[in-house]
Amino acid sequence: MATKKVESRKSKVESAPKHLKIVERDPYLQPYEGALQARADYARNKEAELTGGKPLSEWATGYLYFGLHHQKPYTDAKGKKVAGEWVLREWAPNATAIYIKGDMNGWQKDEAYRLQPIGNGVWEAKMPENALQHGQLYKLLVEWNGGYGERIPSYVRRVVQDEQTKIFSAQVWDEPEYQWKNRQTTSNNVKRRQTTSNKSREALYIYECHIGMSSKEEKVSSYEEFRRDVLPRIDALGYNCIQIMAIQEHPYYGSFGYHVSNFFAASSRFGTPNELKALIDDAHGRGIHVIMDLVHSHAVKNELEGLGNFDGTPYQYFHDGARREHPAWDSLCFNYGKNEVLHFLLSNCKFWLDEYDFDGFRFDGVTSMIYRSHGLGEDFNGYPSYFNGNEDGDALMYLTLANKVIHEVKPEAITIAEEMSGMPGLAAAIEDGGVGFDYRLAMGIPDFWIKYIKEVKDEDWKAGHILFEMTNRREDEKTISYAESHDQALVGDKTIIFRLVDSDMYWHFEHGHSTYMADRGIALHKMIRLVTASTINGGYLTFMGNEFGHPEWIDFPREGNGWSHKYARRQWDLVDNPNYFFADLNRFDEAMVHLLKKHLLIQNPTADEKRYNVGKHLPWVMKWWDNEGDQVVAYSRNDLLFIFNWNGQKSFTDYGMLVPEGQYKVVLNTDAKEFAGFGLSDDSVAHFTEHDNLYAKDGKGWLKMYLPARSAVVLQKID
Repeated sequence: MATKKVESRKSKVESAPKHLKIVERDPYLQPYEGALQARADYARNKEAELTGGKPLSEWATGYLYFGLHHQKPYTDAKGKKVAGEWVLREWAPNATAIYIKGDMNGWQKDEAYRLQPIGNGVWEAKMPENALQHGQLYKLLVEWNGGYGERIPSYVRRVVQDEQTKIFSAQVWDEPEYQWKNRQTTSNNVKRRQTTSNKSREALYIYECHIGMSSKEEKVSSYEEFRRDVLPRIDALGYNCIQIMAIQEHPYYGSFGYHVSNFFAASSRFGTPNELKALIDDAHGRGIHVIMDLVHSHAVKNELEGLGNFDGTPYQYFHDGARREHPAWDSLCFNYGKNEVLHFLLSNCKFWLDEYDFDGFRFDGVTSMIYRSHGLGEDFNGYPSYFNGNEDGDALMYLTLANKVIHEVKPEAITIAEEMSGMPGLAAAIEDGGVGFDYRLAMGIPDFWIKYIKEVKDEDWKAGHILFEMTNRREDEKTISYAESHDQALVGDKTIIFRLVDSDMYWHFEHGHSTYMADRGIALHKMIRLVTASTINGGYLTFMGNEFGHPEWIDFPREGNGWSHKYARRQWDLVDNPNYFFADLNRFDEAMVHLLKKHLLIQNPTADEKRYNVGKHLPWVMKWWDNEGDQVVAYSRNDLLFIFNWNGQKSFTDYGMLVPEGQYKVVLNTDAKEFAGFGLSDDSVAHFTEHDNLYAKDGKGWLKMYLPARSAVVLQKID
């Protein structure tokens, strides 16, 4: 009987449902496990419905079928010569007729260029090879019951704007195939992605950039100019990833690329597709990943350039009724519950990986996608905020499938969620019950710095609180930390250096002419970057120019500034001038990134790290010292020890701290003269801990250091 009872009990345990891993890691999610499981089931069932059990990446190939394609002449297996032809396909279920009109037929309605319906709302035109030529402009004339309109094909790969009329048109593009030198993606690579949740991974150091404003000249810069002039700068600084904004075509340059009209077209403002490929190829040759801002959260309302009212219906790609328009962005909201929309967007994810060899995406506006309220007016002050019926299940399903298809095509791809609510599970593996992003942006950090600089007096800065804010994130989800991105550099906001130094940066940023405001701002600029970059649990990001304290905001050409490019550029001549502090700040950023990249692997904490860690909220940082009165804090990462003296009034001689016993050498000092500091310490001196029997059993000793006011030093343990 006893044996039978044991067997019966064992059977019940085996048949009981297992908890999702994200719930096992976070017990506060237990009340919502049913909702999380339902999300996972919805995504899995939708995938099965779409693919019939085949790999999702084999289904998400709409760009190979829809749009304009040139079939070159070829000889078949039997030796028969097959003539070349052009094929154009479009999905427009409400259309009654579709014509191609353009340079090839005098922009007239022409039966020779008429598409034919082939079922399921799909239209097709097959034309002889001489019907179209490279460089010709064209549009679709779409007719429906009660109306008609000129449209640009939904899967178009090339769109150009007429300089005089400012009208956008599709362009026949048939340039020679680009010859890759450093190709990283194999088309239709569908091997399953291995989980990296328990593996060490190289930390990401991301250089966020915008091609058009990357020149020092007052103009729209190009892919080729960026590749030639800016990419070498990024390489020298040590960043291992660039995140490019505004790649998808957008009619209004000043939208920063966030009002997309043509999702498969690389913006022609900056050059040709092959020139973009050459940029990516060059970056890969330098060992630099290339990711792009992917905008799937909304679309521009324009009908002549975009998808709005494409076939005469407002709901072809978007929600109908009250949910169609975004209440804050003046744009249209995709209906992620429609299979055709999923096909369009998932194919778009694969397209940029397959065609351009991008290494992944930063998904824009994820908060807006995953809540029916778009996150507007929400405080998200606790777990119930994430599971109160406000979430958009279709959007969460889409993002799950997007992450899956991206990692099927490119297993080591990088996906980052721009998400501010903190919804748990976004950057957790799909198999664990998450949405599958590799990282999420730590959007609270730049907000913290803005608030701290604006509202807190220097003498009230809390060293331990700063460290807490840098690390107060979910242990089980990797994040990208940043002090400021493009958001903090736009008109209406201020960069960190501008907040700290203000107008003194125009008159007192030259060696020998500094002021207290300039010295303070330079010191804090370096310290803020160092504490942000050294406490990452995934990656660090900066926006182009902010690394050297670019002196002016970003203001794109618009009616209000006379369509000027003066503030939509980067003044590289400032950083190249050794007489300016900009060069020193740039030199510090380079030293910081190279040091951290060499020593920091992002990994789960070891048993020793957990044992010594003071403060349970710091799972990947070991805090050794925190003196609120002195404004001094010390912590370590791997073999590096970071010591910050945030005190602006006091320097400390022989300041004692308990740290791991051993010998240390200085490897970075924010106060070094080469970094526009005062050089008050001799960094060639080795530092030894003093033995203390009271703490020796824990492997700790007293390290005594000279700590200049408002400075930070990084030591490497060498024994």
